[in-house]
Amino acid sequence: MSAETNRPRITSYLDSLTTQRKLSPHTVISYRRDLLELLALVATLPGNPGFASVTHFHVRKFAAQLHGKGLNARSIARKLSAWRGFFDWLSEHEAMAANPVEGVKAPKRNKPLPKALSADDAVHVVAESSPGRDAGSASQLCNRAMFELLYSSGLRVSELAALDVRYVREGNYESAGWVHLDEHEVEVTGKGSKRRKVPVGQPAMRALAAWLTVRGTLVKADPHPLFLSERGTRMSPRVLQMRLKVHAQALGIPANVHPHVLRHSFASHVLQSSGDLRAVQEMLGHASIAATQVYTSLDFQRLAQVYDAAHPRAKKAGSEK
Repeated sequence: MSAETNRPRITSYLDSLTTQRKLSPHTVISYRRDLLELLALVATLPGNPGFASVTHFHVRKFAAQLHGKGLNARSIARKLSAWRGFFDWLSEHEAMAANPVEGVKAPKRNKPLPKALSADDAVHVVAESSPGRDAGSASQLCNRAMFELLYSSGLRVSELAALDVRYVREGNYESAGWVHLDEHEVEVTGKGSKRRKVPVGQPAMRALAAWLTVRGTLVKADPHPLFLSERGTRMSPRVLQMRLKVHAQALGIPANVHPHVLRHSFASHVLQSSGDLRAVQEMLGHASIAATQVYTSLDFQRLAQVYDAAHPRAKKAGSEK
């Protein structure tokens, strides 16, 4: 069967998209482009078969060919979607064993990795007060404690914002996270309602202690939140994000610094010196070790010891000079 025999089926399908489904001309043009590419691929098969003879194997081969030509995963997924709709329509007009596109997936997209700060830049961001600001003010002490804790323990911004001063269970309310001051640990509820404990380094503990001395001046209706805005309400992830961004810019850090950058920096810097992927997985709260591997993108073969020995801000009390 020739390509010219297959082409009318595409035309009929596109007409149905215009007249029955009322799709926009722009959308129909996109469908036409993808289906003409399918037509060209089918024409390369032995015997130049009709569309009804296309199999699951053929479609997988087509997707692999597109990937081999450098087409990105998003474009391949769009084409497969267009082809799937066409074969659904064709099955209503011709005898077909099954839709050959069903179950065929585009190659996985490469997830862009967040950029880690250098150890020097990360320490600079969390250890310095904003230029021109009163380092002893409540807002600056709060910032310092939040930034140190983000980098010290690799918390998600939502986990940090949800922290209470201590564990509370009152009526329907139960703390999602809190700091164990005596144990130098923070306990948080992560994704999937999974709780974990993460070590807190000495610089972060000192920053928390300094913040707690002035926190009471901001406490209003709710006494539980660890971190408070200037209005006395629980610190929101959005406000924390903006504070960190403005702070990093004031220090002259060229990167776009947001909480996730500090989380990634935490993971990267510990792994660069320790190589303990499982420990970092637990501290990050990743359900899968694969997520930690993608997250860090490091040469794991050359890494080898864990947190206290590796993290630039995790030195124990008395070990600093």
